[in-house]
Amino acid sequence: MATTYHTKVLIIGSGPAGYTAAIYAARANLQPIMTTGFEPGGQLMLTTDVENYPGFRQVIQGPWLMEEMKAQAEHVGTKLVYDAIKKVDFHQQPFICEGENGDTYVAKTVIISTGAQARWLGLTSEDQFRGFGVSGCATCDGFFFRNKEVAVIGGGNSAVEEALYLTHHASKVTLIHRRDHLRAQSVLQDRLFKHPKIQVLWNQTVDKIVGEENPRKVTALHLKNTINNEITTLKVDGVFIAIGHIPKTEIFKEQINMDTEGYIITTPGTTITNIPGVFAAGDVQDKVYRQAVTAAGQGCMAALDAEKFISEASDI
Repeated sequence: MATTYHTKVLIIGSGPAGYTAAIYAARANLQPIMTTGFEPGGQLMLTTDVENYPGFRQVIQGPWLMEEMKAQAEHVGTKLVYDAIKKVDFHQQPFICEGENGDTYVAKTVIISTGAQARWLGLTSEDQFRGFGVSGCATCDGFFFRNKEVAVIGGGNSAVEEALYLTHHASKVTLIHRRDHLRAQSVLQDRLFKHPKIQVLWNQTVDKIVGEENPRKVTALHLKNTINNEITTLKVDGVFIAIGHIPKTEIFKEQINMDTEGYIITTPGTTITNIPGVFAAGDVQDKVYRQAVTAAGQGCMAALDAEKFISEASDI
C-alpha cells in the first residue's frame, strides 16, 4: 500500500553529501527523510582504499565509510527510505515528489544529492579490475601508484589534468586518445606535451584491460589502432578513465536550472538553486573537485541553507 510522507526536509540521494545533510538537518530537529536511491552510498561504494578522508590515519574502505555515515544519520534521527525518486514537482510549495515504490513525499524543502557517475568504457575487463588498478579519479587514487607506470584514457580537459596530476606520483604517464588531436584547452596541451614524464599515443582505443587475479591487479592494456585495427600491448600498473562524468539530474530537467552538461546551477558559495527551498550538494552540482570531503562539506551547507529557509519562510 502506497504511503504519503510529510517532511520539512527531503534529501534525495545518499553518499557523503546526502548523509552529511541528513546528520545536520536531524541535529537541527528538522526530522529529515532521505530516499537513498537503489544504490545507497554513491561512488564510494565502488572505492576500495580511501586514504584522503580526514580523521583516519590508516587506509579505510569506501563502503565502510558510507555505512558509518548512514548509521550516524539514522542515530541522530534521520528516516531512511529505500526508494528512488522518479518524478518531482517544484512548481508549487510544498514540493511533491514521487518514488519508484509508489510512495509520495511532500516536503517543505528538498536537498538534491544524487551525485554523478564517471563515464566508463563499457569493457568487461574494466569492471573486473575497477578498484584494483582501474580508477575514475586521479586525485583519489593517484597516491597508490607512486613510482609506477599508468595510463590515462581521454582527450579533454579532464584527461589532460588527470595526466598532469599523476606525474606527481607515477614514474611514467601515457595519455591514450582515440583521435589524432586533443580537445583540451591549448594551455593544458602545452603543459602536457612539454612534460618529460608524459607520452601520448594517438588513434588508440582500449580493447582489453589485462591483469592478474591473485592478488588482483592491472598489468597491461591491449590497445587497438583506430586506423588499421592493429592490436598492441602497453605495460601499465594502473589505468585512469577520464572521458567525463554524468550528473544524475535527469528527473530534474525543466524543473531547475542546469548548465549544458546537466549539472545543477547554485548561487556561488551556497547550495541555493533558482527554486526557493530547493538545494543541491555534492557532485550533482560540483564538476571541479568531486571529492568525498567537499561533498560532505556541501551537504552541511545544504542543511544549514534549508534550516535558514524554513525559519524565514513562515508562509509554507
